[in-house]
Amino acid sequence: MIKIICVGKIKEKYLEDAIQEYEKRIGKYCKLEIIEVKDEAFDEVKTLLKERDSIIKYISDKDYIITMEIEGNQISSEEFASKIDSIQTNNSNITFIIGGSYGLHPDIKERSNCKLSFSKMTFPHQLFRVVLLEQIYRAFKINNNETYHK
Repeated sequence: MIKIICVGKIKEKYLEDAIQEYEKRIGKYCKLEIIEVKDEAFDEVKTLLKERDSIIKYISDKDYIITMEIEGNQISSEEFASKIDSIQTNNSNITFIIGGSYGLHPDIKERSNCKLSFSKMTFPHQLFRVVLLEQIYRAFKINNNETYHK
């Protein structure tokens, strides 16, 4: 199973449509769960604490946790596919965590098994959710030797 924990809700219909499309495509390969937690609007310290508390409720000790962090490692789509494949060999649950506007609380980062970055650029978390889903879908296509555009 792949679980994606995201801070914030999707507000734009076009992004929701894209997310639903990738959910459908990924569903062919594995169970997918997307969990949205409230994005808080306090000062940075209080926001990160509240978001941390909301995220932790959905993390299990058996989850392999991948945090999406701008300072994380950058890898190719092929390396990402290989990583997904090797994780699934030993772990039944992969949990991706996408933070809010202040990122992730250090407690969440400490629990991470893998810190990953798709770019040094900053993305809106709603758009990044689509990008992450597309890369997960691409990983399954690569791992199953199925054609997909490059």
